[in-house]
Amino acid sequence: MPEIFIDNKRYEFEQPGKVLQFMLDNGLDLPFFCYHPSLSIPANCRQCMVKAGMPVFDKVKGTFELDENGERVIRYFPKLMTACSLDLADGMVVHTHHSDELVKQAQADNLEFILINHPLDCPICDQAGECPLQILTYKYGPEGSRFEHKKVHKPKAIQLGPRVILDAERCINCTRCVRFTDEISKTHQLTIISRGDKNYPMTANGKVFDDPYSLNTVDICPVGALTSADFRFKARVWEMNQTPGIDISNGKGCSTWVWTRDNLVMRITPRFNEAVNDHWMPDSGRLSYRIFNENRISKPWIRPDEKEQVRTTWNNAELTLREELDKVKPPEILVIGSPHASVEDSYAYKAYFKSLGVADFYFLPHVIPGSGDDLLLSDDQAPNTRGIRALGYSEVAGDKLQKLVASGRPKLVFILNDDILDRSDLAPSHLEDAYTVYLGTNHNSTSRAADLVIPITTAVEHAASYINVDGRIQRTVPAKETLYTNRRLNLEMSMGRPDHYGTKFDNWVTDANRIDCIPAWEFITRLNSGSDTFVWESSRRILAEIGKKIPAFQGITYEQMDENNGIQLKLEQDSEVNTI
Repeated sequence: MPEIFIDNKRYEFEQPGKVLQFMLDNGLDLPFFCYHPSLSIPANCRQCMVKAGMPVFDKVKGTFELDENGERVIRYFPKLMTACSLDLADGMVVHTHHSDELVKQAQADNLEFILINHPLDCPICDQAGECPLQILTYKYGPEGSRFEHKKVHKPKAIQLGPRVILDAERCINCTRCVRFTDEISKTHQLTIISRGDKNYPMTANGKVFDDPYSLNTVDICPVGALTSADFRFKARVWEMNQTPGIDISNGKGCSTWVWTRDNLVMRITPRFNEAVNDHWMPDSGRLSYRIFNENRISKPWIRPDEKEQVRTTWNNAELTLREELDKVKPPEILVIGSPHASVEDSYAYKAYFKSLGVADFYFLPHVIPGSGDDLLLSDDQAPNTRGIRALGYSEVAGDKLQKLVASGRPKLVFILNDDILDRSDLAPSHLEDAYTVYLGTNHNSTSRAADLVIPITTAVEHAASYINVDGRIQRTVPAKETLYTNRRLNLEMSMGRPDHYGTKFDNWVTDANRIDCIPAWEFITRLNSGSDTFVWESSRRILAEIGKKIPAFQGITYEQMDENNGIQLKLEQDSEVNTI
């Protein structure tokens, strides 16, 4: 097998590749700025320089030349090489800063050049704490600056587009942002303007950086040159908890990191998943932090005697719902599920009403034709359409749903976490003759028209699974506390510095940000209290039960999803699913 020697240690490789990526894959340390595994290789930052050479091979003898110690004679390249662009070769010898003083000095000198005109504004920079330039300067840079002249000044706080702001003085011309718009999003909206030490990325005159993936350039910027307009100056990275999640704003279900502070979602960034989204995610998914923070339903709401909705207690909500259920027969109950609800909530929802004798279960697909692209946006705007179909719900178009509701048959209508009034032909008047119960996360047109509103958890407040448009099941992890959960007691929830050292008197601890809500499956369990039919202690138990009843889910566990970044399921084709 081909071999390579790095800092006098032997490694084997199977596939062709570059030295830098090989080192990163093997956990070896080498500084770099411009390189990104999903972009082309310009080798323009020069930070990943190494000393490299090849053993001298005697073609006549068919053997390697040996020195007086019996070691292979190595012929080194005349200059230091950039590891990002250096191809792996059998027998190659590589020396990094760990084993060669010349390489160590070259890396320090290169950093000194990069820092000559870089502003010393780390204390006010959003990138501080997760800045590659800051980290590598501490690890490999010079102890101080010898530059005593005035730094070059460039434009600051330039609004490139609705979501990205540029501080040009911080730019080190790695060109990652330009390559992203050229090679990944293919909008070609950014380029490097000016020359020498005065250049920086910019849009063409009169053009706006409105790329639907623009915030990915903020993620890959190795300094604080590009920042998010929404997140700018909102929080420090060391003040936030970082929790794995998935994008629930679109059917693709990109893997994400959810960043929280004081029980609010501060930002959402992509999490690498080779099978789904690589290193990227659309801007629309990042903006869903507003769904988790704003306009939330907290505590049940009830409409007494056709008056305005008022808050009520959980006990009263449960008693009222039981009374309404006792008044009707199963054929008079209309159950509407949601492609926005999780697999576990949708299963529990259906199982409960099926036990009452309800035979038909519907959902309204959330598809906007033409809104998708060839990258990470799909026409399907819901995260679990394939999941709810797999559970046996029947797809119903908006006009057919209106006929079902207005037929006069249903006396009790249940709607699970879907604003169907906002995206169908249904109007509040269509629901006037039926008692309407809405289980949802946010106030909307449907919740305001309901007679009883039950607040349920969002995707960042519960552990649950969703199946994307490609049939891959992934799961969320709780990132936000509710009124009934605690980060210190829930072993799945990540804890950061504020959780360990914060007190009730610190700015990052506010009980007002904890929503009074529970998972939908837990509310259904409460409704069925006193019966042994549904005894679910966790969403894991529900998933295990689903696996026993539906072959496509057999053997699927949260642990498998975590280990493999989701699992590809074998589901029925959409054309075979029951539709109305």
